This record gives sequence, C-alpha cells and structure tokens, in this order.
Amino acid sequence: MRGPHNIIRLVRTGATLERTGAMKVILDAYDAPPLLRAVARTLGRPFMWLGYRGDPAMPPATRALTALGPAYIKFGQILSTRPDLVGNDLAEQLRVLQDKLPPFPTALARAEVEKELGQPVAELFDEFGDAIAAASISQVHQARVKASGELVAVKVLRPGIERAFRRDIDAFYFAARMVELFAPGARRLRPMDVITHFDGVVRGELDLRLESAAASEFAANTNGDDGFQLPPIKWNLSARRVMTLGWADGVALGDNAALDAAGHDRAELGERVLRLFLMHALRDGYFHSDMHQGNLKVARNGDIIAYDFGIMGHIDEYTRRVYAEILFGFIRRDYRRVAEVHFEAGYVPADRDVDEFARALRAVGEPIFGMDASHISMGRLLAYLFEVTERFGMETRTELILLQRTMVVVEGVARSLNPHINIWEVARPVVEDYIKQSIGPRALAKDLARTALVMARFGPRLPGLVQGALIAQAHPTPPSQRPRRSWLALAALGGAIAGAALLALVEYLA
Repeated sequence: MRGPHNIIRLVRTGATLERTGAMKVILDAYDAPPLLRAVARTLGRPFMWLGYRGDPAMPPATRALTALGPAYIKFGQILSTRPDLVGNDLAEQLRVLQDKLPPFPTALARAEVEKELGQPVAELFDEFGDAIAAASISQVHQARVKASGELVAVKVLRPGIERAFRRDIDAFYFAARMVELFAPGARRLRPMDVITHFDGVVRGELDLRLESAAASEFAANTNGDDGFQLPPIKWNLSARRVMTLGWADGVALGDNAALDAAGHDRAELGERVLRLFLMHALRDGYFHSDMHQGNLKVARNGDIIAYDFGIMGHIDEYTRRVYAEILFGFIRRDYRRVAEVHFEAGYVPADRDVDEFARALRAVGEPIFGMDASHISMGRLLAYLFEVTERFGMETRTELILLQRTMVVVEGVARSLNPHINIWEVARPVVEDYIKQSIGPRALAKDLARTALVMARFGPRLPGLVQGALIAQAHPTPPSQRPRRSWLALAALGGAIAGAALLALVEYLA
C-alpha cells in the first residue's frame, strides 16, 4: 500500500541530499561501497530539481535534514549521539542541528490543550502566550495557572506530528531494506537496527506522559542533591500531547556575562555541573542525556536548573560498577587493572591477550595524562578507549556511547564556564565515593541480602518443594528431572536461611 509513497519520498530525499551536497558527506562517512553509491546517485541526480534547496549557510548534512522536515531533523539529532554508526565528523556536523523551527499558530496550540485537558484554556490559565521555542516535535508556551497564579511552561506536540513521523519512518525502513538488498556489504552498518532505535526513541517522545514520568523519576532520584533543582511536573495539567512544568526562572548557563553580573561563581558552577552528571550516571544509573547550555539555567540562589527530559540515559547497576572501575583504574593509571575489568566483564573476548590489551590501554591513557590539566578530557578518553576495545573485539554498547557523548557535552559546558577546570580532580572524589559504596564488603553483603530476599520469596513453597525432592529420592525419576527438583528445593531452603542471616548482617553493618 505505501510502496509508491515510500519510493516518491525517498526520491525527494535523495534529490535533496544531492542538491545540498549532503549525499557525498554521508556516503564518505559510511565508507559506502560502489554499488550503494551508484544507487544513491540514481535516486538523487536525475531528480535533483525535486530536492529542497535548504539554507546554504548551513553545513551540507544539517542543511539537507532541516529542509526535509521534523522527522529528518530528529533523525539527525539522534544519529549525532551515535558516532559509532556515522563517524565522528558527521556526528559533529549533526550535533549543531538546532530546534529552531517556525512555530505553529498559538490558536492550534490552545485547541490541542483544550482537547487533551478537557477544559477551555481560559478556565485553566489566566495567560497563555505565543510560543517561546519551537522544536521538531513540539513547542513551548509560557502560561500562568488560573487557580494559583503560578508561571508555568506548557509543552504541546505539533498537530499531526504522529502521522508525519509514521509516514517518514515507513520510508526509512523501506530505505534500510533497499540498502541491505542492493549492498550486502553495508549490512555491517546495521541500517535496520539504526531505524529501529530511531523508531523507539520517537515513539517515546510522541507521548509526553512518558517524558513527564522521566522528569518525575529524575526528580525523585536527585531530590537531595545540593545546588540542583528541576521544575516540578504539573500532572493535573499534563496529558499525552501536553506537558506542563513549573517555570525555570534563572540565567542561562551559557550566558557568562549575565552569570558574572548576577554574582555567580562560574568556576564553582563548572565543577558542580560535572559532579552532578557523574553522580547521576554512577549513583542512579539515570542521567539527563542532553545537558547542553540551552537546557540549563542558574537560579537566583545559585542552584543549577535542568529541563527538557526528552532524552534520558539509563545504565544498569552492573555496567555502572564496571564503568566506575574502568574510570578509577585510569585515574590511578593502573592499566593492567583496567584491562582485567574488561575481561572480567566479558567486554573483550577471553581468547585475547590481557597484557597486550593493557599495553594498548596505556597508549590511550599516558598521552592524555601528559597533557596540561586544563586539556584532560574524560570524553576524549572514552572515545579513544572505544577505538581500542573495538580493535580487540569488544561489541558496541549503546548505553556507553550515549554516556560518552553526554560526557563530551557536559565537559564542554564546564569548560565554557571555567577553561582551566581539571576534569580529573573534579571527577576523582565522585568516582571514589561510588567505588566505596558499590564495591567492597558492605556492598557485597547488600547484594547477597537482596539475592536472599528473592530466594526467600519461595518460602511458602518450601514444604512442597522439599517433599517433592524427598519423593524423588524414594521414587527415582529420569535423571534430567531429578537434579532440577532437588536443587530447586535446596536453593529455596538455602535462600530462606541465608536471607535471615544476611539481613541481620546488613542491619549490623548499617
């Protein structure tokens, strides 16, 4: 049904990429094989007149994606977080994409609010201004709540954006299939995986209830963090296509002159924004993945305010511990231990040589530590580290790529506030504290206690399990079944006993 539409859309896409000069940039970034280049030229050059011209002042890739519309802009933004897929140069180009699209009419925004919240705007807000920011998926309005007079930010999805994205994503899937069909060598670029990842991210951003939930979880995690605050979610004024938050009143973190005029200590702010990011990534495993200056303000009391929670990063506890040990090893310049952690975690195949890997890691770390303190970069270290681990057979880990990309952005923010900041001096106490809390006897006892609690949940089943094990001994069953029953009963019984003992130990240690 959608085949002809997808073909037409892809022809126009190819024509736009060719007309703006982006086609060569993309093919070079992917090191595309000759057949794929020929297919791209076939789609682009003969129909170049169908392509959008875009803004000639922009770099080719951003010029093309901006001209093609919201879905393509969002696609570029997401790809900018995956230098492992598009290369560092193209990722850098895509990173400058700005969410500065023409806003849709305020009357349409008011209609969306009334439809979603079930009441006239005049009954909900005393004031509802024109859009103050317009992005690829939504735009934001400043408003004043009628009941309380509180100033709020109201985020509203673009009308029809779901249908527009669905149409373009169908075309993206079609293109990925064509790439795999006509250029089997390009399958290593995982085009279908890339589009599937994009599809999942967009589906999440097209339901503002999910972003509201992300903001709520982030607020719960960071509630006790000194010098940090988030605008509260107004759940009674939020729905699937509308999200309302308290107004973030403060000075933009990127406006150094205004920060100085307000009497804020920029050096301290730079250290704090870096510490906060590391705390959230290591302690909580849940971090803001878009912490650039446009999403950060400084309140009158000096608190850093973060907003826009469309992209959040998540790292499971095991990966956090591995990441912390790797960072800590580099901080201490213990490259052998860094290598061992990679092998212990299964990141590098066991048949590789650990000593050779440690030497490769030393080649990564020593040049960085030889730099002036103001030039030491954790983001650069992670980028080099991924290059080395890839050579030793480590598979790409998406969550660490996102972490590294965010680390680069946060370092950029910190250095814009204080060019002489020593990243490692700021990071060391955060990493050391996490190591103390998560790796050691106390952490081991807590882990075992949590495991025992799960096992103890089988308590009500213990009598039946033990009875079944005894019957199995008296009346032998096939070997494939007998050990499983016996071990299950033994594990449950051991879990119940261990649970009680370890809970007592944890309480003692606490």
